[in-house]
Amino acid sequence: MTALNRVPSLLTRAGTASALTLAAVGGGIAVPGAASEAAAATPAVKALQIAASKRGAPYKWGAAGPRRFDCSGLTLYAYKQAGKTLPRTASGQYNRTRHVSASHREAGDLVFFHSGRNIYHVGIYAGKGKIWHSPKSGSVVRLERIWTKSVWYGRVS
Repeated sequence: MTALNRVPSLLTRAGTASALTLAAVGGGIAVPGAASEAAAATPAVKALQIAASKRGAPYKWGAAGPRRFDCSGLTLYAYKQAGKTLPRTASGQYNRTRHVSASHREAGDLVFFHSGRNIYHVGIYAGKGKIWHSPKSGSVVRLERIWTKSVWYGRVS
């Protein structure tokens, strides 16, 4: 029996969402006309999804995953899982990105927090003025509204 012939019985037994999830994660099922959202996603969107999947992971200075993160460790990990290489530090990541204005920012862009010319924090833009980030010691990876106008945006290419 081919994978395509198994789809109806799998849909009946597991439910449509479960079968499509299997297809999206490489379960070997082909559903005609249904493109995998994961396969169609850009590296930026994949990195954003990976960062979001780490919600609740504890902050640890110098950690770059997979269970604990500091701010640049989270962005490094998320983009590495999405197939892109970034430097380890927030300032190194800023120097490696294509800088974009706030009016041209997109989901998955990196958000760099600065004081003057000093970059002190980084997160991944989630849209609607929010970022996924690992803020500080004693906290966890979370979605949070951008709290200052002292930010720069960078696009990973």
